[in-house]
Amino acid sequence: MSREGVASARRSSEQLSEVVPLVDDRGWESASACAGWRVIDVLAHLGALAHEAVDPPFPDPSWPKNRERYHDMRVDERRGRSHAEVIEEWRRFTPQQLEILEAAQHGPRADEPVLVAGLGNYPRHLLANTMAFNVLCHLRYDMLEPGGPLPFRVPPPDDELVVPAIEFMLAGIPQMQGPELAATVSRPLVLELTGPGATTATVLPPAEPNGPLTVEPGIADGAAARVHSTATDFIAWSTTRTAWRDHCRITGEAATAVPFLNCLNIV
Repeated sequence: MSREGVASARRSSEQLSEVVPLVDDRGWESASACAGWRVIDVLAHLGALAHEAVDPPFPDPSWPKNRERYHDMRVDERRGRSHAEVIEEWRRFTPQQLEILEAAQHGPRADEPVLVAGLGNYPRHLLANTMAFNVLCHLRYDMLEPGGPLPFRVPPPDDELVVPAIEFMLAGIPQMQGPELAATVSRPLVLELTGPGATTATVLPPAEPNGPLTVEPGIADGAAARVHSTATDFIAWSTTRTAWRDHCRITGEAATAVPFLNCLNIV
């Protein structure tokens, strides 16, 4: 189960709740590191996700199929709201979202697959890791310095915070980009992530034509290249917030890894 995901999401949300009262109007209007979004828009996005977890909207076929564009749509719906209104939505629904994710760790439905539109299918209990990733990433990489504009500090990341986020990201690699990303992998590639959240996993090419990638723990036989990075940097470069070349060291056949690294974009 993903009880660790709930704990991580809760801790990051608590850290964000300590930052929110420190931000003035100018800070909320500052450009975040998430392209096209102000800091207040980042919080609006997290509030929208929490609201949807508690009160899922009825699907509309006109909504964007691309997950990033869907998030843009939800943020755009909130652009006319005051800072206080955006903060209130986030404050109101986040605790309820955490309660729902906690409940999803128990019972026969915990392993039930859930479709997250534009991102793939995940066992219900792993949705806690999705929130852990979202809040950690947006707070630390989009809102706060050095990547973001806000000059506030939160405690350094540790395994408890980072491991669940990495677990979700690795689960998403085979699903989020589908054939586009799968076409870049012809031989096994190892991701060797160090520091808080450290893990080692191998990205395997599709087992059949037009099939998905597979991500397995550890180092698989026949790995052509290894990509070395800290886990915290992986969160930044695999989401294209920073360039992978600024953080990664490749050993083995670099030409095998570069197409994958150029294409990877975890949402």
